[in-house]
Amino acid sequence: MDAVTQVPTPVNEPVHGYAPGSPERARLEAKLKELAENPVDLPMTIGGEKRMGGGESFQVVQPHNHKAVLGTLRNATREDAQDAIDAALAAAPAWRAMSFDDRAAIILRAAELLSGPWRETIAASTMLGQSKTAQQAEIDSPCELVDFWRFNVHYARQILAEQPPANSPGVWNRMDHRPLEGFVYAITPFNFSAIAANLPTAPALMGNVVVWKPSPTQTHAAVLLMQLLEEAGLPKGVINLVTGDGIAVSEVALEHRDLAGIHFTGSTKTFQYLWKTVGNNIEKYRAYPRLVGETGGKDFVVAHPSADRAVLKTALTRGAFEYQGQKCSATSRAYIPASIWNSGFKEEFAAEVDGLTMGDVTDLSNFIGAVIDERSFAKNKAAIDRAAEDATCTIVAGGSYDDSVGYFVRPTVIECTDPDNEVFRTEYFGPILAVHVYEDDKYDEMLTQMESVSDYALTGSVISNDRAAAAYTMEKLRYAAGNFYINDKSTGAVVGQQPFGGGRASGTDDKAGAPQNLMRWTLTRAIKETLVPPTEYGYPHMG
Repeated sequence: MDAVTQVPTPVNEPVHGYAPGSPERARLEAKLKELAENPVDLPMTIGGEKRMGGGESFQVVQPHNHKAVLGTLRNATREDAQDAIDAALAAAPAWRAMSFDDRAAIILRAAELLSGPWRETIAASTMLGQSKTAQQAEIDSPCELVDFWRFNVHYARQILAEQPPANSPGVWNRMDHRPLEGFVYAITPFNFSAIAANLPTAPALMGNVVVWKPSPTQTHAAVLLMQLLEEAGLPKGVINLVTGDGIAVSEVALEHRDLAGIHFTGSTKTFQYLWKTVGNNIEKYRAYPRLVGETGGKDFVVAHPSADRAVLKTALTRGAFEYQGQKCSATSRAYIPASIWNSGFKEEFAAEVDGLTMGDVTDLSNFIGAVIDERSFAKNKAAIDRAAEDATCTIVAGGSYDDSVGYFVRPTVIECTDPDNEVFRTEYFGPILAVHVYEDDKYDEMLTQMESVSDYALTGSVISNDRAAAAYTMEKLRYAAGNFYINDKSTGAVVGQQPFGGGRASGTDDKAGAPQNLMRWTLTRAIKETLVPPTEYGYPHMG
């Protein structure tokens, strides 16, 4: 086709409310029942073929009801990993030769399928497998993933259209954005189905082939999303899904000559391991692998003495406890002036937190569900027990836990007089909020201390009705967060509006759902064509 095309203008996917009596609620409840009653095998997809991994078998359960099995998967072996890499490399020539418009059409079709006929299926899988409420599943997958797919196509087209602004007389300059040489290894987290699908599809849109290793606890939704992509027309071998803990897959992928990049969301410790291993193997690779990672956070809310109390309370409750604090951006530390905390706010906030409804997410009246698994439960339990025994800490809300039915940890607020305490430095990835109360006249000293106490720099917020104070705080904390909010919670970045990512120990700040991320998956080639080339070597000064 001879045409310079324009892709559809992206718009953010509307959020369905699932109100009682609504058609979407009825569809969601029916799909929840269907998936819960029909456990399935969760196969790998290698070169378009479905097969179970060759390793150990284990079950994917509902975190809020851990005796309820959703599916069974098997660990991928080294042989499985090698087959996935081979399938990806075999698919690479045809995929990179396909026009951008054709690749984009597949991603845009996937977005329409998810927005429409697949919507409740993916939402229900995300609810059951990751213990998300209807609201939290809805804003994740479908909505955020639809946004990723639509906006990525838009931004990719912008990248391709960006050409050199200057051409010397008789010269035509162009820029060619090529896929990386080799395969991209996408390692994805449990907490967002949207991130799980974006990490393999963003490089694929730019012409790359991918080996995708989802989190075991998110694999139910990942397998369904792979089926959706196939329905959208994704060719065999472009994305190869391998299941399990990923140990064998990483052993093979990180040693492979054709490793071209790693697209990662997960723990800081794991990303540091990947980075070190790539460094140790650097001489083995055809090219320097691109490392793109979004990792942990110790995200904060700073309340200025001018803060609106209702705004502050809502920002803390939603930011800290939605999805059980298992968002990378979740508020886990807060700094509140004594004039607010000691004038009834402490008691009001504690009462609100203790009143949050928690339980099975298929009961749509609940505000929160369970933490993801036994290991997460144990980590949060230990943190609460430690705080209860610490003389500098007081548990003012929550503090209980119960794993008899599901991995339930009550939303917990810990007031701590020591701003250097572990509760302000360690990421628990659960419903635990640490609060430090500062004297009103020590605002600047508080900012200096809290800016450096944590290794992370992902998200943060200031609550203030004093514009000068808000501006000062934003500048003072310029490097403390890659996503900064004024008079809002520290969570809820929207694709196309607030590109997401942070620095320091929180990652490479390559901003998922933005042009910065897509540029990481291209090799740019500059082309100069001289239309009437010279035929003699001499220059005028030579006489």
